[in-house]
Amino acid sequence: METCSPPDRSDLVSEDGKNIKSVLCQRCGSKVLTPGSAVFAEKELVLPCMRKKKGVQSAEGSVDSDTLTAHWLVEDMFTFENVGFTKGVGNIKYLICADCEIGPIGWHCLDDKNSYYVSLERVDHA
Repeated sequence: METCSPPDRSDLVSEDGKNIKSVLCQRCGSKVLTPGSAVFAEKELVLPCMRKKKGVQSAEGSVDSDTLTAHWLVEDMFTFENVGFTKGVGNIKYLICADCEIGPIGWHCLDDKNSYYVSLERVDHA
């Protein structure tokens, strides 16, 4: 597994910890969050890979995944401009682009109604 150095976030995070730029879908450019609507949070989350080949699974039937630590934290689902949710996988729902359905771009645990995480690595900023 490759270890990447964390991206420079100085142009993304304001002094009060909020997103300076709009958060956009990497595939279609649809706006997910407006500037100032999310707070930067570091939390280790495991998300299934976005670009997996159909039918490629390990012998146990598990899906390839990434461990991501840099996220935008949103406390109210109505803050999003454009986001969809997958069906529940246990007590987790994954966030996807509501327009092109690429994802998962983020993670939501049903046990915590006020925490929606969008991975910085899985979105664009403009």
